Amino acid sequence: MSQVASSLGGVPGILTRDELATTASYLAALQLPSGQVPWFTGGHSDPWNHVEAAMALTVTGYDDEARAAYRWLAATQLGDGSWFNYYLGDRVRDTRLDTNVCAYVAAGVYHYLRATEDLEFAAELWPVVEAALTFVLRWQLADGTIRWSLDAQGRPESYALLTGSSSIFHSLRCGVALAERLGVAKPEWELAAGRLGHAVAHHPGAFAPKNEFAMDWYYPIFSGALRESAGVQRIGDGWERHVMEGLGVRCVSTNDWVTAAETAECVLALDALGLTTKALDLFACTRLHRRDDGAYWTGIAYPDRVTFPDREITSYTAAAIILAADALTSSSAASGIFRHDEFATPLDLPEPGCPLAR
Repeated sequence: MSQVASSLGGVPGILTRDELATTASYLAALQLPSGQVPWFTGGHSDPWNHVEAAMALTVTGYDDEARAAYRWLAATQLGDGSWFNYYLGDRVRDTRLDTNVCAYVAAGVYHYLRATEDLEFAAELWPVVEAALTFVLRWQLADGTIRWSLDAQGRPESYALLTGSSSIFHSLRCGVALAERLGVAKPEWELAAGRLGHAVAHHPGAFAPKNEFAMDWYYPIFSGALRESAGVQRIGDGWERHVMEGLGVRCVSTNDWVTAAETAECVLALDALGLTTKALDLFACTRLHRRDDGAYWTGIAYPDRVTFPDREITSYTAAAIILAADALTSSSAASGIFRHDEFATPLDLPEPGCPLAR
């Protein structure tokens, strides 16, 4: 493991610096020699959650491990810029190509650059990012949305998902910011983000209906597509449906099953809106999922208070906790990557004939 020199402080009254260090150590210990970070020991990985783990390793001082994680992505990237959906060690477990999963490397590499100012490594990974976003934008539709995946036979799905498209919007903005730091102009990415952001913010009906999932509720805010009063209104409208007071965020609104990763991501959305007190109160709920070894239970089902999936702990859950703690304390130079003021105001590009065109 690398020599750890973390700038990440604790969240007063909720999580200590030492506890965060224990969680980071748990996360680093999961990493395979290849650089891959599985969900849990012996489990599979996916490129999106792998990137989230790399981000958490970065802000907790595990720079060598973070670089190894990104180099694993470089080594496994397919010729068209994509990655398969799931990997189990050196084998492919699921050959679906998910556009959101493929786009997230742009957010990860920009996050690494913001945290470390390591331009040389960012330049090394630039071809990976460029190829990934080029692949993703191949599947942008006429209404600005992006097809969510290609199935195992390479057939593109006909519809877009709100959560996935929101995350791609954030990845595109990170890609543009990364390009600017490297002296590369990518106006086509800015335009694509403007079209996608407009669809996310103003045309929820353009996406497959998944309203029961908490991520569809907060991801338009988390990604920066919904800002200020529009974001605050969306949080208020969905709060009672998606949040169990004092316990956290339901993964699915129809079940009293709280997941720590969704809770931590919602904290990031609240932080982006400046709702700090609300964010801290919600973050405190993640203590219910914490184990003594620094890992976190994926979910807890109520009223029986049983873990679900049974006794499952996941790397992406620990990573989400670390990233939320970083944002709440502004500890690292990358702590604002999920805040709206980290980037320039995005373009708002409605499609021709859109009744909301200004």
